[in-house]
Amino acid sequence: MRNSPFEIVRAQADDAAALLEYLKFIGGETDNLSFGPEGVPLDEEAERRYLAMQAESHDHIQLFAKVNGEIIGTASLNRKGGRARHRGEFGISLKRAWWGCGASSALTEAILAFARENGFAQLDLEVRSDNTRAIRLYERYGFRKLCTFPAFFRMGGRDIDFDLMVLPLPEAGERGNA
Repeated sequence: MRNSPFEIVRAQADDAAALLEYLKFIGGETDNLSFGPEGVPLDEEAERRYLAMQAESHDHIQLFAKVNGEIIGTASLNRKGGRARHRGEFGISLKRAWWGCGASSALTEAILAFARENGFAQLDLEVRSDNTRAIRLYERYGFRKLCTFPAFFRMGGRDIDFDLMVLPLPEAGERGNA
């Protein structure tokens, strides 16, 4: 995306404070995430350690879409452990003001490239069943719905369903056939 107003960069430990501020903002802007305007339950030092671990990892990655140094979106992929090591959990968010600019697609493409380069066989994600915009994005990249979790969230006394979606990735030997 040569003419796009954003850049996709890998998160570094020094991004911890900016990421925490972004998460508070995005948590207050949408009900699609597991947290609200309080952000995530990590302090800056814990976030710094987490980002430092991800920065060099082949199992975990955090990417940002940035405009003029400001985080406008994030995407992450975290490898599962043990017998589920072939799988990764994908997550993405974008400030509402930037919806439709191509940043979500660019973040998704970068995550998929990382997953393929590092031998992930399957990516999983959870998405609100009524978040049609996100579901369309995921389907465009080949994710398919496996099932619905009823009452995954409870907000304001209302149960919110979530869908589990999955994307199988070809093994290294299968890439030529995909």
